[in-house]
Amino acid sequence: MALATDDKKKIIKQFAQDKNDTGSPEVQVALLSQRILNLTDHLKKHNHDVHSRRGLLTIVSKRRRLLNYLQKKANDRYLKIVASLELTK
Repeated sequence: MALATDDKKKIIKQFAQDKNDTGSPEVQVALLSQRILNLTDHLKKHNHDVHSRRGLLTIVSKRRRLLNYLQKKANDRYLKIVASLELTK
């Protein structure tokens, strides 16, 4: 359930810090958030898919770690990404 290439490019373009940025925490959090939405929709249809549920928990944990890092290093960027993705703590 990977993201389509064109979806990835749109997300990267929206959250990138500069033209060649693909690895900043903001971009990573945005990509993970999209994957979380896709997996959540999948799990609503397939309740017993335990492997995907475990993958979802792994992705959520990774996003949380990235957000914690960003909050410690650059709180203004953290607040901006949380607001744009409508995430709550």
